[in-house]
Amino acid sequence: MDKQSRRQVVRDYKERKVSQGIFAVRCAMTGEAWVGRSRNLEQQKNGIWFGLRAGGYANPALQAAWTAHGEAAFAFDVLEAIEADDLSAYARDNLLKERHTHWRAALGATKIVG
Repeated sequence: MDKQSRRQVVRDYKERKVSQGIFAVRCAMTGEAWVGRSRNLEQQKNGIWFGLRAGGYANPALQAAWTAHGEAAFAFDVLEAIEADDLSAYARDNLLKERHTHWRAALGATKIVG
């Protein structure tokens, strides 16, 4: 790859559109669900699975279920992708909080962290 092509690839990566929204981690064995919000849905699952595999995830209940039932019992679901390009950072964060609260109530789920 020549220098110009490399620069173009880097530029494209930096300018890519990142999907934001609400997600759930569900345990098929227990029926439990944990809901969270993310500014980057594509990378969120990798971060959570990494923490769970390492055995030190921030949510003790989720970590205990993972340890008891294993990775195969869990699913990562995107519940809602939010188009927030025209919103300010403050408005986007408020919208994410509002939709997070809605989905937690709708699923009877707990927060994934915090």
